Amino acid sequence: MAFRVALSAFLTLVVAMGIGRFAFTPQVPLMIAEDQLTLTSAGVVAAFNYLGYLCGSFNAMRATRHVEWRLQAGLWGAVVLTLLSACLTGPWLHGVLRFFIGWASGWAMVLVAAWSNDQLHRLGRAGLSAAVFAGPGTGIFISGMLAVLLHSQQITAAWAWIAYGLLALVLVLPVARNLPRRGELHRPETAPEPLMLTPGLKKLVWSYSLAGFGYILPATFLSQMAAARFPDSPFAQFVWPVFGGAAVIGIGLGILMRRRGSANVRLAITLWAQAAGVFCADAIPGLSGLVLGAVLVGGGFLSVVQLSLQYGRELAPRHTRYLAGLLTTGYAVGQLVGPLLSALSTSLTHRLEPALYVAGVGLLIAGALVWRRDPAAE
Repeated sequence: MAFRVALSAFLTLVVAMGIGRFAFTPQVPLMIAEDQLTLTSAGVVAAFNYLGYLCGSFNAMRATRHVEWRLQAGLWGAVVLTLLSACLTGPWLHGVLRFFIGWASGWAMVLVAAWSNDQLHRLGRAGLSAAVFAGPGTGIFISGMLAVLLHSQQITAAWAWIAYGLLALVLVLPVARNLPRRGELHRPETAPEPLMLTPGLKKLVWSYSLAGFGYILPATFLSQMAAARFPDSPFAQFVWPVFGGAAVIGIGLGILMRRRGSANVRLAITLWAQAAGVFCADAIPGLSGLVLGAVLVGGGFLSVVQLSLQYGRELAPRHTRYLAGLLTTGYAVGQLVGPLLSALSTSLTHRLEPALYVAGVGLLIAGALVWRRDPAAE
């Protein structure tokens, strides 16, 4: 039973996050080459995606009715809307569609994380919760390797969208029926009192928001940066799957290190490693800088999510779903600001690098905020 819950939640995040949300990253070079987007408009389209994610996660956090329907709609919406992307051209239509894909993935992320976490704790297999968060990284790796194949065959962006949508459909079919039925998520919080935002929780929310801001620029533009710097190198196409593979490895390392030190210290170190990755992507010349950036930023991507939720659970153990929604909402705000900053940077300077350095500083601050544990949680 526990394995079925973990696998279903894992594949839900593979589809809704790894493919539905992040297949846009390897599509950016194709869409720019086909004159569907510019570097600036790609940032705006990404911002629509993250605005949708903000709305979806906030709605999931507050929902008291039709909660299970939202989870199913988030999963299937990611599949259908990815397929529908093949029919659209131009930044505005893609922006609207990415908004709704973001909304669907926000529903899926918050609700499947809360459901699987509660179920696995109840079944005495809480350790599997960390493995669930390897889903987005696995989706990024699989879709990234598919992108390498598609690019090598000179497939158009429209056919690539179809390929991603069909991949998502194949992965959804075996597990959709295992997701929670009516009433499994529609439960009041076990705590009768409202959640009180202690100083430690406030710092965690700010830290997680800055984490979303800091990682999203390389996560959105790594493929385009590699394609622009090394247009004739087939190895440049592997930067994005390296990001996804590193994210999965990061979760594995997190599981192995879960008894070493406290969650907040491991979280701070992970955020600082991501900051180093953001700086490396620009400061170190050649493909090695981009690969090192992908490894460091990608390696911390899902670990930051898992560790933040773990630390939040330690600070407020009786408000799992509400806190997951609150953190995800802050993360989504950070993700929304990132592409808007990139659009401003490319519009004013014709370069993405100034925005990258601001993102790196944001990750440094995020780590500093959680380095010291809230005394009230002791």
